[in-house]
Amino acid sequence: MADRVTVIGWDGSPLTEAARSALSAATLVAGAAHHLALPEVPPGAERVRLGSVGLAARRIAGHRGTAVVLADGDPGFFGVVRTLRAPEHGLEVEVVPAVSSVAAAFARAGMPWDDAHVVVAHQRTLRRAVNVCRAHSKVAVLTSPGAGPAELALLLDGVHRTFVVCEELGTTREQVSVLTSDKAADHTWRDPNVVLVIGGAGGTGASAAPWLMGHDPAAGSVRGWAEQSGEYDSDGHPDIAQDPTLRAVQLARLGPRTGDLVWDVGSSGGAFAVEAARFGAAVIAIDVNPAARTVTEAAARRHGVLLQTVTGRAPLVLESLPEPDVVRIGAGGVPVVTACADRRPERIAAHATTRDEAEAIGSALTAGGYAVETVLLQTVGLDPADWTERERSVVFLLTGRRTTGAP
Repeated sequence: MADRVTVIGWDGSPLTEAARSALSAATLVAGAAHHLALPEVPPGAERVRLGSVGLAARRIAGHRGTAVVLADGDPGFFGVVRTLRAPEHGLEVEVVPAVSSVAAAFARAGMPWDDAHVVVAHQRTLRRAVNVCRAHSKVAVLTSPGAGPAELALLLDGVHRTFVVCEELGTTREQVSVLTSDKAADHTWRDPNVVLVIGGAGGTGASAAPWLMGHDPAAGSVRGWAEQSGEYDSDGHPDIAQDPTLRAVQLARLGPRTGDLVWDVGSSGGAFAVEAARFGAAVIAIDVNPAARTVTEAAARRHGVLLQTVTGRAPLVLESLPEPDVVRIGAGGVPVVTACADRRPERIAAHATTRDEAEAIGSALTAGGYAVETVLLQTVGLDPADWTERERSVVFLLTGRRTTGAP
């Protein structure tokens, strides 16, 4: 095992005294090609090209001597330190950090970033990174080949954002470009790069004097969930789908979270859509009634969240939408349930007002490869003055969970 492992961050500026001292004593140096070309790398040291960090860690673990790993920016911030410290390698490391590429990117843009979300985009996580960009108005994306600015822009189709693309930060080839997201897909971008995704009319939810990095869940919203429908404007067509108790259980069953894309089909006044967005999820609210779009967007502004609204009749309008993680169906019956199940979200929630309708929806979910839970919800509103009944609602809630191995 290596006698000593030092991880040095490099941001393009001259190495610190501590970094130069560690590097001068190294008998093995691992890094990218531009790191290994630094004049401070000892000529007699073994050089390891840092492609797979896991493979390099095994080489370092088997080396008898002093090892140095060079990495861009702060190696402890979405960097190599996590892999090097994995138990299977048994490495104890010392870290000499540098300015992270995210901090450098925001510095180039002249923007604060304590209210930003930071995500890593690989090909396997690109869709979830895009969903964070849909849901929040300031996001830094650490990209990778095949999951860069062009791919981000393509998946953000229909959502307007400003991109600040920072290529090869800290090098002589550094370039910062500012353009709208619809233009970013037309360019070829150099790696490595960081993309700042900015915009959206809903606000970040951050306070004027932030205390929590990213999104303050208390800012711009009421305390609690599934508020009475009066908290949200009506689109003129109130129905059982807007019942707050039903909405509360739907939220609990679907569990929307950061990185998810939620479809709210039959969104009406936007109560469910807004509350799903308050959990940090990206939301597309779909309704056939044009008035629903205006009402839902107003509710989103009032609660300080971002979401996308689409006017059209389901299931036809669903064909052009990006893949959902969870779906809440407020209207449309079996045809919409079947169309949503065909898109294979993890969970689907729907409701029915009669047993026959509930059986039909449950059969459609089962046929689509979902395990179905059905409950009958009954709520009775009481007047606190004399405990007389004010209103009563009875509804069947059906939740489908995608089964493993289903088509």
